Amino acid sequence: MTRFPVHTLDSAPQASKASLRDVEARFGMIPNLAGAMATSPVLLQSFIGIFDKVHAGSFSEPQIQTVLLTDAVTNGCAWAVALHSALGLQAGLDPADVAAMRAGRSPADKGLGALSTLARTLIEKRGRLNEGDIERFLAAGFSKELLLEVITIVAASTITNYTGSVTNPPLEAAWQPHAWNG
Repeated sequence: MTRFPVHTLDSAPQASKASLRDVEARFGMIPNLAGAMATSPVLLQSFIGIFDKVHAGSFSEPQIQTVLLTDAVTNGCAWAVALHSALGLQAGLDPADVAAMRAGRSPADKGLGALSTLARTLIEKRGRLNEGDIERFLAAGFSKELLLEVITIVAASTITNYTGSVTNPPLEAAWQPHAWNG
């Protein structure tokens, strides 16, 4: 298997250093996945930009983490499943809902369940939702605007999931309790 470096501020390409400092300021550390992304300044800068938009959008942090965890499971990215399990619990998601998503099911909560189902369906159908998929999401109390915003979250998580699957960074000790094997 091809190994990708997990860069630090010292080893990263010059064009990635400012972005890594930004990540470190947000997390208090540089997650291994961000260190792996630093190999490509374009990837790292794009990742930060889209995640800024996601976290400044209309959804609450538990809702965002619901979509991100669902996406990580659907895309089979073990590193992201562990991270978003931890962040979801930290954001206040019910442990039973986190367990359901890790098993490929939707949360029991109506709104979170609709978000999770929509995210999984978007990935599985490669964005080709049918009228029933759309109507189920709207019937849960969400708007068309929010449906389109979910696409942004799915796009952001796809960057993380694909990078994690390609680079396979080691899982940090803090997230080891949430390790996932699919």
